[in-house]
Amino acid sequence: MNEVLYAFLLTLIAGLFTAIGGLITLFQKKDNANFLALALSFSAGVMVYVSFVEIFTKALYDLEELYGPETGLAVTTIAFFGGILFIAIIMKLVPEGEDNIAEFKDPEARKNLTEKERKSLRRMGIMTALAIAIHNFPEGLVTFVGALQDPALGATIAAAIAIHNIPEGIAVAVPIKYATGSKVKAFWAAALSGLTEPLGALVGYFLILQWLGDNMLGIVFASVGGIMVYISIAELLPTAHKYGDNFKVTVGFFAGMFIMAVSLILLNF
Repeated sequence: MNEVLYAFLLTLIAGLFTAIGGLITLFQKKDNANFLALALSFSAGVMVYVSFVEIFTKALYDLEELYGPETGLAVTTIAFFGGILFIAIIMKLVPEGEDNIAEFKDPEARKNLTEKERKSLRRMGIMTALAIAIHNFPEGLVTFVGALQDPALGATIAAAIAIHNIPEGIAVAVPIKYATGSKVKAFWAAALSGLTEPLGALVGYFLILQWLGDNMLGIVFASVGGIMVYISIAELLPTAHKYGDNFKVTVGFFAGMFIMAVSLILLNF
């Protein structure tokens, strides 16, 4: 039970980091598109690195123990791409809002938003919050399962997800702040979008732990690695490119990979 509580607490903390993104919008007097681009690409680098180096490797080790080297590799690979297909279908079902990037990049344009533009921004914020809430659900599952498999690995995954939840909170809060003029609404929208992560942990507990065996834990782990890679490449990086130039996005991405690599080295000492 202590292990379950620890895993759930990690998931809850990681989910609440979206609120930090909301807090940034409360205290930030001037919005910075370059900061958002760097934060999103940094998060993508963190998630891609930890997915391939830690999550896939851990799943492969566990499944090879159960099925042998050849079958274990095949099952891990199929599960990884199954996770990609799963989250791709989910994200396809989420309607996309209008971008309105110009309103974010140009402070003068924001001062004279029409009511139609404000409605569009508000819709974008709501759709972003919905999309983040949906994909935070499997992320909660990732953290929960990872912490049960290996407490140190669970903490690493939680840290990676927490880091990328900050810019996600910003992505939710910024359009809502400028659409409604309310920093409080922007903050709560960001905070609430992260609460589906502990919900994912609860589903993981009641479904995976109660009904499924050790082999399914390895399969789920490989699948959530695929989920994290998809979110990074299909969601975080394209959004980063909308707000920043290629150089900044590239720097942010590899900086995220490097920081995560260093943190994993330090954790293993």
